[in-house]
Amino acid sequence: MDALVQKIVDAHGGLEAWSKFSSLTAHLAQGGALWGLKGYAGKLDDTNVTVGLGEEWASHHPFGSRDRVTLFRPDKVEIKDGTGQVLETLESPRSSFAGHTLETPWTEPQLAYFAGIAMWTYLNVPFLLAAPGVVSERLDDWHEKGETWQRLRVTFQKEIATHSTVQTLYVDDAGLLKRHDYDVEIAGNTPGAHYVTDYVEVQGIKFPTKRRIYPRQPDGQAMAEPLVVSIDLDRIALHQGPA
Repeated sequence: MDALVQKIVDAHGGLEAWSKFSSLTAHLAQGGALWGLKGYAGKLDDTNVTVGLGEEWASHHPFGSRDRVTLFRPDKVEIKDGTGQVLETLESPRSSFAGHTLETPWTEPQLAYFAGIAMWTYLNVPFLLAAPGVVSERLDDWHEKGETWQRLRVTFQKEIATHSTVQTLYVDDAGLLKRHDYDVEIAGNTPGAHYVTDYVEVQGIKFPTKRRIYPRQPDGQAMAEPLVVSIDLDRIALHQGPA
């Protein structure tokens, strides 16, 4: 493993500790302009998420209505009621976003897909750096907010459903994440700068609990507004065995 990758993974708790767990649950308080832009203001303001660790899947509950729950996998999205009955299904969800721009409204399964890829990515980073097929490349250091951050360009294999194939991680001297850049391919390749703060340690693993996402300009600088997405996490728990 590359020395910087090793430093980042170790700073967040280490691969040995991480590999003991198979899923994660958390409570989310979310906001920002994106949800209303896509036609779903308030729908995921107060929800819970469960994600697979390693294996890619995610579930949100409630999904608007108190008895609705989602199940995202890269090849299929389902929305179920409280009894487990499937209400809506979207097969090959990625292809359904063809031709979309930032302003294109989403269907409910498309919203569940985006929420799934987003939270699965956020909660598995930086341990995804050690996954087979994920390639990391050191970039020049970045200066922001009076600090110097080391940067990694990360290229994901096509089997991983995430914001974009190529993403950039920024870390401080301790190896903790400060910023995470990507282009949202399913929303017209909209560029985002995603800041993370307020770390907590849960069962030996460190997680940022505040996430703020802003538009990213061509020179790499983030815009001060609008706030595209905000995510505050609490009640984080790691689980062993079947979810």
